[in-house]
Amino acid sequence: MKKIIHVDMDCFYAAVEVKNKPYLKGKPLGIGGPPNSRSVLCTASYEARKFGVRAAMPSSHAVKLCKDLILIPPDFDSYRKESKSVRQILERFTDQIEPLSLDEAYLDVTDCKRLGGSATLIAQEIRRLIYTELNLTASAGVAPNKFLAKIASDWKKPNGQFVIKPEDIAAFVLPLPVEKIHGVGKVTAERMHKLGLHTCADIQNHSVIQLCKWFGSRGEDLYNQSRGIDHREVETSLERKSLTVEETYGKDIQTLDECLAKVPEIYSDWLRRLQKGSYQDRIKNIVVKLKFFDFKGTTHEEAIGHFPTEEDFGRLLEKAWSRRAAPVRLIGLGVHLVPAQPPVEKARDLAQLQFAM
Repeated sequence: MKKIIHVDMDCFYAAVEVKNKPYLKGKPLGIGGPPNSRSVLCTASYEARKFGVRAAMPSSHAVKLCKDLILIPPDFDSYRKESKSVRQILERFTDQIEPLSLDEAYLDVTDCKRLGGSATLIAQEIRRLIYTELNLTASAGVAPNKFLAKIASDWKKPNGQFVIKPEDIAAFVLPLPVEKIHGVGKVTAERMHKLGLHTCADIQNHSVIQLCKWFGSRGEDLYNQSRGIDHREVETSLERKSLTVEETYGKDIQTLDECLAKVPEIYSDWLRRLQKGSYQDRIKNIVVKLKFFDFKGTTHEEAIGHFPTEEDFGRLLEKAWSRRAAPVRLIGLGVHLVPAQPPVEKARDLAQLQFAM
């Protein structure tokens, strides 16, 4: 039986801002751009959430809900610094860590011997260290798998912890809304509701064959997770397959020349991130993405045999623009990457696998 912990920092971006600027404590905060822009909030403090303000909400709507809302532009350098410090605390207990973002991660502590091997005590100690050393708070969920651990971490937020024991799983999952199931978004949930599926108990009333008829290959996952079963491992080496930098503009860009004038700035940001990740020798294709005034979009992609320049992206942008020639609200420049493993070694490993089979 696995011992999985899901650590979720409480209102992370806002909490870091309060840590760096103590005078903001207790005030409604929104991390995002000004209300006269198209910016949406990265997160909102708990004081702001009382007014209905939440992440992904347009800043313009957030200030209508909370007239005293303090909008702060995101400081990702500070957030990354704090995230690194949290990671260093997690590494004291295990190297089996799967980061999901700057503010949350899965840990597999099945083989951890500290604190008698108790996942409950390990989670408590992690949260204590985060508070005493970093002056931040975290919530945690403890369970036999990732699906349940993530649900559990939400159960007693903020600054809380919840444990789902193996013997409690069957009863725990029955009343869970289908929206809690991994991978079930708004569209899928609406479809499930039309089929009379509102809770995990409803899903359990149907066979895997019926669920596969309704949802294809996803049916088997729904069958398992509605019963609290999740075989996914904690992935410690998630390999990046692409790197794209996007910029959304407060005012629609009307002409091709105006779009091309934006390329150098985006390219500079993309180049900095590429070099930071040391992906220079893994570039396979280059991609340009445009999203128009009505939120419809297009992309253009080409293989490239040399390191991409601003001119290369500009050329692709012209081709993407030519498909519609309409006002643009978003421009993205990016690349698709080849696997980090050298092709020769990969081919050799595949040959050995085929021989073993």
